[in-house]
Amino acid sequence: MPRTMSLSLITVSLLGAVVLAACGTPGHSKPKRVTVARVTHPSVTGEVVMGGATGTYVVPPGIHKIKHVIVIMQENRSFDSYFGTFPGADGIPMRGGTPTLCVPTSAAGCTAPYHDTADANGGGPHGTPDAFADIDGGRMDGFIRERDLAHGSCALPNDPACNGFGKADVMGYHTAAEIPNYWAYAGNYVLQDHMFEPVKSWSLGAHLYMVSAWSAACRGSDPMSCVNNVSGPYGLGFDDLVWKELETGQVSVDLAWTDVTWLLYAHHVSWAYYVQPGTEPDCRNDSAQTCPPVAQGFSTPGIWNPLPLFGDVRQDNQLGNVQPISDYLAAAKAGTLPAVSWVVPSERDSEHPPWSVHQGQGYVTALINAAMESPTWNSTAIFLSWDDWGGFYDHVEPPAVDGNGYGLRVPGIVISPYARKGFVDHQTLTTDAYLKFIEDDFLGGARIDPATDGRPDGRPDVRENQTVLGNLAADFNFDQPPSPPLLLPTNPRTDSASIPAYFANSGPCTGCTALPPG
Repeated sequence: MPRTMSLSLITVSLLGAVVLAACGTPGHSKPKRVTVARVTHPSVTGEVVMGGATGTYVVPPGIHKIKHVIVIMQENRSFDSYFGTFPGADGIPMRGGTPTLCVPTSAAGCTAPYHDTADANGGGPHGTPDAFADIDGGRMDGFIRERDLAHGSCALPNDPACNGFGKADVMGYHTAAEIPNYWAYAGNYVLQDHMFEPVKSWSLGAHLYMVSAWSAACRGSDPMSCVNNVSGPYGLGFDDLVWKELETGQVSVDLAWTDVTWLLYAHHVSWAYYVQPGTEPDCRNDSAQTCPPVAQGFSTPGIWNPLPLFGDVRQDNQLGNVQPISDYLAAAKAGTLPAVSWVVPSERDSEHPPWSVHQGQGYVTALINAAMESPTWNSTAIFLSWDDWGGFYDHVEPPAVDGNGYGLRVPGIVISPYARKGFVDHQTLTTDAYLKFIEDDFLGGARIDPATDGRPDGRPDVRENQTVLGNLAADFNFDQPPSPPLLLPTNPRTDSASIPAYFANSGPCTGCTALPPG
């Protein structure tokens, strides 16, 4: 018979509920208490009861008005590199429009942040050692030194060793002159200026945390065989196994720890992970200087598409939920988007250096326009972020959490009919907060928790319960009338004449083109 598992009996702080109420309009909805009860997971057998039977959970007021969460994840930008001069944000320290800081170079001298009008950037190395070096004990001054230590081209163009586009542009920042749509979203919805990468690592670790709140390497299919590894399983030689599976189909790579889809499936909550076809910057041999383009598709497991390698996804027979991005566009048009969607790009639209910033913005705009034109817009929340800092400068020291994170600061935007207009959220956030919102909205507050989720693994903590982590419900006013869509062009003008006066800045984008999702 199915074994029974109880959900986390987690209670949100009443202080948090008071803060949420204070942020809204008079008469803001009161918190709602719901009963948290046992559920069964069809994938497991046996009879085990874990934890208590029932409990109460304070649900953020109005959260169930959101029936569709869309997570759009782009690549490799720090907060300061995109929003360092955004009004009201914790941006680059300035006096009279001039940066007041200067980051030392490898030789004598230093470089201050500067307005970079180039559409293609290089960035810098961005692995775990580089994160610690860039942070430099809180001095936030290692960016140029690390950039200068990177030599030659890299074996993995999105690997920490990447030498980027060959330009020492880690101190450059963009404004509304280059990314007008992103600034328009930030100005009309919510900009999060303390969103951090969940882990001090590169893209793989960040994408693993995005769906599971952990990054590990496993010695087998047993979740308890997994050990903490911030760089991801490929750091322990799993890359050869992945490639062998792709080439022959004979080796099963099992990311055996638990991801959030285990709980979504148990609660009959629909989900999909949409992958844009194209190429993924990757090479089989870490020592290779160059390699042919590697095809990426929804059936291709890899850095930006890890769910096919998770054992619980296979156990639940949910591989079919990993789909091409064309399915996202079709579902948005038909009003049939699942409750939870993740959307990841191919190389050309990712904004990962050296790819076009303008083109990536156009791709994201097409995704957001599709959601806004959907019949489900009035029940949708879009969470837009970038997976890691890409070696670009940021001046804010990340909080220390459980030895793995947080990583450096990245941009974060919330777009919804219920998002607070023009609000800058100063809470400490990571993609752990995305999971927390999804769990609060659809799972009654259940967490990916070895003690309660019926599938124990060796993760060091329950990330969604970190006291430093903010609550995304603060970015919404569920009592306001739903705001209409803000449809933007996918290939916007980027000269100063096209920018609203309150965002005006000089510096046209050069060589800009935009393509819709392929």
